[in-house]
Amino acid sequence: MNEQLQPLKKQPRTVKAGRVGTQDDRVYAHIFEAILEQRLAPGTKLSEEALGEIFGVSRTIIRRALSRLAHEGVVLLRPNRGAVVASPSVEEARQVFFARRMVEKAITELAVEHATPEQLAQLRQMVSDERDSFSRGDRGAGIRLSGEFHLTLAVVAQNAPLISFQRSLVSQTSLIIAQYENGNRSHCSYDEHTQLIDAIEARNTELAVSLMMRHMDHIDSKLNLDEESASDDLHAVFSHLLQSKKKPGRSPAV
Repeated sequence: MNEQLQPLKKQPRTVKAGRVGTQDDRVYAHIFEAILEQRLAPGTKLSEEALGEIFGVSRTIIRRALSRLAHEGVVLLRPNRGAVVASPSVEEARQVFFARRMVEKAITELAVEHATPEQLAQLRQMVSDERDSFSRGDRGAGIRLSGEFHLTLAVVAQNAPLISFQRSLVSQTSLIIAQYENGNRSHCSYDEHTQLIDAIEARNTELAVSLMMRHMDHIDSKLNLDEESASDDLHAVFSHLLQSKKKPGRSPAV
């Protein structure tokens, strides 16, 4: 697992992180964005000392930001061992996607009801920026913009608890994709986003919800959530050799 924090030294590709007020807001925004862009891999050690040097703030500020991220489920605070970017298990990944489907359905229904022309134009601009990012090969920015599209849609829905839930679920989804995405790295989320905006603009709730669920199916289909997936346990990986070694008169092939 990557324990390097150099990616955080890059300036964020969005101005959002620069708008926040307090120091821990700024640190939180930068780390959150790095997770959305998949520049911070699951399991990455988040050294308070290194982060303090990178952001020029005290460890107290870093701890506040990490605590907020831990509350959202994307950072794990380990007693006496420091913080790491969360590494969701297969079961946790499935639970997140189940919860996300429920939240996305509610958000979509409310967005159909509340979306204004100005908000729809904003969403279309985000889709355009997302498409441009993937076209020029900036996958990280494209993934972040895809996540921000769903966060903005939650704002359009005008339900504060759903916005909070969605922020946590979107960031956890990014970690899950980074950890479990299969070899197919193609992205067509911007086309699906455009179709969704069209349905919302037409005030067609049934179609909009159907498109959102299809969109979630597409994301889910790119993940390998097989319980028999790769392991970092050497004894588990080579258990068949250990078993054959125990049998009399046989030696494992090397």
